[in-house]
Amino acid sequence: MKVHYDLKDLPEFRNAILTIGSFDGVHKGHQRILKLVLDLASKENGESIVVTFHPHPRIVLKKEVDKLKLLSSLSEKIFKLEKLGIDHLVVVPFDEAFANQSAEAYIEDYLKAKFQPKHLVIGYDHRFGKDRSGNLASLQEALGRDGTEVHEIPKQEVNSIAISSTKIRKALEEGKISLATELLGETYVLTGKIIRGERIGRDLGFPTANVEVDNSWKLIPKAGIYAVRARVKGKSYEGMMYIGDRPTIEHLKKRTIEVHLFDFTGEIYGEEMMVFIDQFSREDQRFENFEELKSAIALDEINIKKFYAERGQATAHIERPEVAVVILNYNGSHHLEEYLPSVRKTQYENLRIIVVDNCSTDDSAATIKEHFPHVELMLLDKNYGFTGGYAKALMVIDSPYLVLMNSDVRVEPDWLDKAMDLILEDERIAVVQPKILSDKNQEEFEYAGASGGWIDILGYPFARGRIFDSVEKDLGQYDDEQDIFWASGCAFLIRNDAYRKAGGLDPSFFAHLEEIDLCWRLQRLGYSIKVAPKSVVYHLGGGTLSYQSPRKTFLNFRNSLFMVYKNRRGLPLIGNILLRLILDGVAGIKFLLTGKFSDCLAIIKAHFSFYGHIPSLEKRKREEREWIQQGILPSPKNITGLYKGSIVFQYYILGKKFFSKLF
Repeated sequence: MKVHYDLKDLPEFRNAILTIGSFDGVHKGHQRILKLVLDLASKENGESIVVTFHPHPRIVLKKEVDKLKLLSSLSEKIFKLEKLGIDHLVVVPFDEAFANQSAEAYIEDYLKAKFQPKHLVIGYDHRFGKDRSGNLASLQEALGRDGTEVHEIPKQEVNSIAISSTKIRKALEEGKISLATELLGETYVLTGKIIRGERIGRDLGFPTANVEVDNSWKLIPKAGIYAVRARVKGKSYEGMMYIGDRPTIEHLKKRTIEVHLFDFTGEIYGEEMMVFIDQFSREDQRFENFEELKSAIALDEINIKKFYAERGQATAHIERPEVAVVILNYNGSHHLEEYLPSVRKTQYENLRIIVVDNCSTDDSAATIKEHFPHVELMLLDKNYGFTGGYAKALMVIDSPYLVLMNSDVRVEPDWLDKAMDLILEDERIAVVQPKILSDKNQEEFEYAGASGGWIDILGYPFARGRIFDSVEKDLGQYDDEQDIFWASGCAFLIRNDAYRKAGGLDPSFFAHLEEIDLCWRLQRLGYSIKVAPKSVVYHLGGGTLSYQSPRKTFLNFRNSLFMVYKNRRGLPLIGNILLRLILDGVAGIKFLLTGKFSDCLAIIKAHFSFYGHIPSLEKRKREEREWIQQGILPSPKNITGLYKGSIVFQYYILGKKFFSKLF
């Protein structure tokens, strides 16, 4: 979901399906309205757009402000709407000038000029403009002339939403968390920044994070002790939360929100924390002394850990391990805006999305912060190259499963579930690749990986669905799950422990073929590399470096020699290099005869670069051999996806340009 704060900088929406409202809490009642918006967007091949206001109109208009108790801050509203699959959220900076514009100006200068909606979904008796002069009839008359269909939510449903909001507030104020969760359709959340406190919890043996809620109008539940899950710095922890004015400590009596995280050590001052409230445990109370207070907290910890243990046993069969989708970016703001919303719609339930910025000089970081606030952003201090950037980032990401993903990849919502289903079948499966189709022509495979990578005896890579420049149409011919030699780095699911055991990506590659080198090492360790064709993604390809670029030619030829040198030994290695020298020379002559002088020169440079790197490659080769000897799995399997012939001979001499013709 893209979040827009500047009304002067809105994109041109495609078949806009628009709804307008506060959507405080985004509870079940709101979700019925939003489902209509999403259904219309699907039917019209349009974009779903929610317009909301910040600050809340009642604050600006000073209307019963003393009774205002919000169920969601703006950041929480963004989080919830994004989970529902909304394409765009437009945050209108509500002020008196906006409130006082005429109904006609609101329609012409705002709705028509900014959105040109195909459908507008509004609540019963929706009023707008100065003195609330605009209504359903004026909308239908003005917008109907342009073909906009206006949908009014019935009075009964609008009343139901208002009643639900009141019930939720009452339940939270009474500590009835289960009822509030049922009405909301999800857990109630508090979001805020962790600030320094008086360190009383630390002195008692239960260090706490003091949370300063990010909206002063936010409804804070009843005072007491709660079982909570907290998310901070991309990680989730179980814990317990205290809300109250600390009656035992007379000189510090002011309301505080403090969270003690189980099994956590570290400094998190200044970080944002989201606290998901699962259960009210007990009332706040005054104790005679610190020893009584300490004993009560210890008992709270026992009870809340027991609650989570029992709940965990009941839900263990449906919980999924955490996956971090890691997207390396360099000056790719336009790709992030185009493709990241698709990745955000991934249905997988335990997902982190991390954009690693390789010291971009464009507005990539600002784009993430403004339009994708719930995407984690890691800023590198310099451009480490494609492989080096990933290697740097993956060193510090501890999620048990990682996805390396290019910034120009669009995904099906269930792509990760399908890939995880396969990798979880067998702990020897280290890597899974989805089926990769072209984003330009979604009936065709995409160059980078297609339906799983193979390699020939001389180290030339190809794939099921793509050999050299011949790309096949996807007719379901490669829809079987099978072992492959390599998985494409444009969408590469890997076990984190296997990644580390294999030594990770080799930064000397800079870019291209580094994932094949890693897969080769993983196979030598005894792991399997698999393709999951039921998992589907779409790759633009050439988004950062054109497939026809001489630079790419250089990297492909050089890095192919790098990985052959590192993964082969003795006479087979010498013979391989000599044959490659001949065949690469033929490729250079072919480029020369077709007028591609820069590509011919790139091959020559690739070989000289390879020879110059042999000392450092030999050092890395010895290190990798030690890692493999130390980590090799029991009863290692044979290497798969290795074609024991020459793909060059089959393709250029025998004319076999489809993978299926090789066997």
